[in-house]
Amino acid sequence: MKRKNERAITRVVIATGISSVVTQLLIIREFLAQFQGNEFVIALILFNWLILGGVGTILALWVTQRLWEATVNRLGWLSLVLAGLPAVQILAIRHLRDVFFIYGSSVGFYSTLAYTFLTIAPYCLVLGFVLPFSLFVIRVENPDYPGTLIYITDNLGDVAGGALFSFALVYLVTPLQAAFFANLPLLLATYLLFPSSSRRHPVVFLGTGLTFVILVSGILMEPSSLVPPEGKLVHYSESRYGRIEVHQNKEQFTLFVGGNPLFGSQNLNMAEETVHYPLAQLTQAQHILLISAEGGILTELQKYQPASVDYVELDPEVAAVQFKFGLIKKIPGLQVIHQDGRAYLADSDKIYDAIIVNLTEPDTFQINRFFTDRFFAMAKNHLARHGILSFSMQGFDNYLAEPQRQKLSSLYNTVTDHFENVLLLPGQKIFFLCSALPIDTDIPERLVQKGISTRYISGYYYGNLTSERIERLNALVDPETPKNYDEFPQLMRIMFIQWFAKFSTSPTGFIAVLAVLCLIYLVRITAEEFVLFSTGFIVMGSEVLVIFAFQIFFGYIYLQIGLIVTVFLAGLLPGAWFGDRLRSRGRRTLALSDALLIALMVMLILILREFGDRLPVAFFLVFGFVVSLICGFQFPVALYLRGGDAPAVTQTFSADLIGAACGTLVTNVVLIPYFGIIWAAAGLIGLKLCSMIVMVMIHEKNKQTSFSIL
Repeated sequence: MKRKNERAITRVVIATGISSVVTQLLIIREFLAQFQGNEFVIALILFNWLILGGVGTILALWVTQRLWEATVNRLGWLSLVLAGLPAVQILAIRHLRDVFFIYGSSVGFYSTLAYTFLTIAPYCLVLGFVLPFSLFVIRVENPDYPGTLIYITDNLGDVAGGALFSFALVYLVTPLQAAFFANLPLLLATYLLFPSSSRRHPVVFLGTGLTFVILVSGILMEPSSLVPPEGKLVHYSESRYGRIEVHQNKEQFTLFVGGNPLFGSQNLNMAEETVHYPLAQLTQAQHILLISAEGGILTELQKYQPASVDYVELDPEVAAVQFKFGLIKKIPGLQVIHQDGRAYLADSDKIYDAIIVNLTEPDTFQINRFFTDRFFAMAKNHLARHGILSFSMQGFDNYLAEPQRQKLSSLYNTVTDHFENVLLLPGQKIFFLCSALPIDTDIPERLVQKGISTRYISGYYYGNLTSERIERLNALVDPETPKNYDEFPQLMRIMFIQWFAKFSTSPTGFIAVLAVLCLIYLVRITAEEFVLFSTGFIVMGSEVLVIFAFQIFFGYIYLQIGLIVTVFLAGLLPGAWFGDRLRSRGRRTLALSDALLIALMVMLILILREFGDRLPVAFFLVFGFVVSLICGFQFPVALYLRGGDAPAVTQTFSADLIGAACGTLVTNVVLIPYFGIIWAAAGLIGLKLCSMIVMVMIHEKNKQTSFSIL
């Protein structure tokens, strides 16, 4: 009977790991769609997720010691709650967004932090509670059951969940369907966890059935949960890259991708500006490269009768939806290429008369890579001598805020290294026209000479784009603003500052409070817990670094990003197994593993500096696996040194989670935007050096104590 309970609890822990990872990824995607989010929003979600999980772990010890006895039945009821919460939580995120915030409005840093914290708190607290509580239940019958084994079992479920989501669910089903399939194993394992006598009890049967009904109801309610407050939803699909929606309001169709309204069917003035500002400069526009599209843009391009138009769109479903709803139309010479735009240029030898980059603001690392020094060099190499590069930023009316001025200045300073003539044109958007030849600002006259008719430019250009306004905008450029590089994404730092400036807030208060709380926590924990704190910090920091480096150098290929995440989980398993067998060697092994982590980070810095985008995908996978292997190795050693009892288990679990939370936030929000990838890696090395020094000092102190006793 004893072994039977162990096996039943093990099944529940594995199923919980599957459910938790899939739920985490679903919730991240949901918040990105609701908040038009970027990596900063992802950092806030993961920070809250890990912090709340750490709190739940601590609560498990407190509740078990003071209120509850650890029993199989209580674990069963908690697991049923955990299985039903993902569907409820996803629906709550969708519906409560417009309750707390005005529909269609952007949300600031602190509001996003608070909303994500409150909406994911129920699930994360229960999740953090369940893992140590499972161990306590097993130890009621088997007091010698090792805490490391429950850690390994949980990691097994995590890896399975990451693989299930990355390679199956994200391609095949919608979010609430994914929540249903990911939680079915947990529902079944939980039902089998109850003793055979309890399973026949009406309350247990009713609870299991109710959880199943909640999961099924989530699927049935999914279409209605996406209906917008204004207009109607005429198309909805989930691609591997994000959510695609088309909203109709009377005759207007608007395309939303990942929560961002990209463009509408009746915004013809933007299509005219995007096409005619650059192409009016050319005597011949035969070969055009279009990176992403604007509503009506191909109609305007057709007026030049180009020989070829290569339209690059990463997500095939986005292009298909645009053609389906007439947002763009097929024209002679059009070739649709489903590839990352920068990756396409790296592989292509074709020379173009014009390259038009029609992307949103560089508020993500994925988009930022189209506005860096390396991209501009690549674009220059694919342009004819008379060719022109065009891209745009958010416009302004009369006042240019300082963060926006710094953003425009950084871009101007970066692109002028590669083009002799760069002109900024103000308007609804600020257009950059970059060419080796002089640029003429009298665009309506040039269009008349070409015999090309327009409605917006011919009627409003001279009134909106006066020579005084053009000169004033170009004079505002600050030549001292740092340039935007792949390894040092200056624009991301500026976009982060602009986010706060938009809501008249500052991150200083949050960072100060976090630093004080972190300092208090570090003062109170043991040396072994500090090692796990720094390990959690570096493993999540390294994961963020690897994903961003891969994204910067190779583009956003979802399957391979999923591989990286799964590999970072997979390395923990053999690492924990190996560490459990060497745990008796104590603090020396912790110091040695810290030294190995430092060596790996130094190697990463050197290789990124020397080789960058010439690295194969295998490098990132092997690096992630080895880092997580060493981090997994440290957990059982630290747990052994702490004694392995219930307080030790909860404190080591929580130290790892809190360190991972801080690593995610600090690396994502502070280190990379403000210091770049190389110096961010150096910062992680600094923290691990502190950890290694602490362990060496304690080891030497213990040696001296043992000698004095002898």
